[in-house]
Amino acid sequence: MLIAQSWISKGFSKNLILKYLQINRSTYYYQVEHEGYIRQQNGGRPIPGYSLNMVGIKVCDEQIKEHIIDLIETEAFGYGYYKITILLKRRYTLVINAKKVYRLCKELRVLHPQRVKKIKYPKRIARNRQITGSNQLWETDLKYGYIHGEDRFFYILSYLDVYDRSIIDYHIGLNCTADAAVFTLSNALKARSIEQSQNLVIRSDNGPQFISNLFEESCNTLGV
Repeated sequence: MLIAQSWISKGFSKNLILKYLQINRSTYYYQVEHEGYIRQQNGGRPIPGYSLNMVGIKVCDEQIKEHIIDLIETEAFGYGYYKITILLKRRYTLVINAKKVYRLCKELRVLHPQRVKKIKYPKRIARNRQITGSNQLWETDLKYGYIHGEDRFFYILSYLDVYDRSIIDYHIGLNCTADAAVFTLSNALKARSIEQSQNLVIRSDNGPQFISNLFEESCNTLGV
């Protein structure tokens, strides 16, 4: 809209400029009559063409766009619109929300492409298995406990035989990493004297310990 006003003020044909920029005449005259407002193309409530700073001074959207470009060219290179919103508030004391910054960044075409999240282990219901004896299917899970008086938590990782419902081995400590899950699994296999040829299946809830590369490689090595 500001570009249209600039060209028209230089003597260019109003109808030609509005047609070239694909701006409705009613939209243009509304903006001229209500300075500082631009109506959305799809109708609805007018969008303010400015934001206020902390002292109540209006800052037009074009100036805010320049601030965004300056930030991206200096300290905000590679930042998303949410972090840019924080910088606009800190550096220029603007009263502005992330939704508007997203819209302005989209108009400037400076938004990064959305990352596609690749799920290595898709979340799905476990396949039912018919169990006829021990050491065919184990379940493992992580539980939490609270230490009274110390205001901290501890972790319990257990391997349970689905057939006989017994805890084969467990880990308890102030942390629980993939190393602990592998070490406990190895001890559980030794406790049941299980060989690789027995094709034991272990079912988990895809927690971070169980989808780690270390746990996967260890399961392959141990034959489960």
